[in-house]
Amino acid sequence: MEEKMKTEVERSAMIDTWLEKHRLIYTGATRHPFILSIRDGTIDMTSFKRWLAQDYLFVRSFVPFLSSVLIKAWKESDDNTDMEIILGGMASLSDEISWFKREASKWGVLLTDIIPQKANQDYCRFLESLMSPDVEYTVSITAFWAIEAVYQESFAHCLEDGSKTPPELQETCERWGNTGFGEYCQSLKRIAERKLQKVSDDVLTKAEVLLLRVLEHEVEFWNMSSGGT
Repeated sequence: MEEKMKTEVERSAMIDTWLEKHRLIYTGATRHPFILSIRDGTIDMTSFKRWLAQDYLFVRSFVPFLSSVLIKAWKESDDNTDMEIILGGMASLSDEISWFKREASKWGVLLTDIIPQKANQDYCRFLESLMSPDVEYTVSITAFWAIEAVYQESFAHCLEDGSKTPPELQETCERWGNTGFGEYCQSLKRIAERKLQKVSDDVLTKAEVLLLRVLEHEVEFWNMSSGGT
C-alpha cells in the first residue's frame, strides 16, 4: 500500500513532466509558424483555406475516435463523471462540423472537392489505430487531451494582448482559444492525470509514446496547412 501511494504521488503531474521533457516538440505544435503567422497578421489566406478544408475532413474522422473514447470510459473508468465530460466534447462536434461548412462557404472553399493530403491521411489512420480495443482508456484519454490542448493553446496565443490577428480570423481563434474550451481541456487533463497514476509502467510508457505521436502529427498538419504535403 505504501509503495502504491508513493507511485501515485510520483505520477501526480505526469503530463506536465512529459511536456517539460518534450518541450521542443510541444512548442513546435503550439507555436508553429502557421499559428504565429495568424497572430502577427501575415498569414497567407491560401494556407488558411487549406487548413480549413483539411481540418473539416479531419473532424469527420475525429467523431468515431471520440466515440471509442466514450465507450472505453463507460467500460474502464473508475469515475462516472468522465463520461459526462467526454459527452460534452461529443455534443460540440455537430456544431463544429456546421461551423466548418459555414466558414467554407464564406471563403469559397468547396468541401465536396477536397482530397485529404498525406499528413491528414496519416493522422486519421493514427486516430483509427487508437480505436482498437487493445488501446487502453488511459492511453486514449491522454491522446484526446493532447489533440484538444494543442488547438486550445495555439489559438489562445492568437488572442493574447499584442496579437495582430486579422479580424476575419478572430472567430476561428475564439472557437478554440476561448476560456471555456480551456477549462474543458483542463477537465480532460485531470482525467488523464488521474488514470496515469494507476496504470502499469508499460501502459505509462505507451501513453507517453502516443502523446509524442499526437504532437508529431499536429506539427505535420500545420506544415501541410502552410503548403507542405
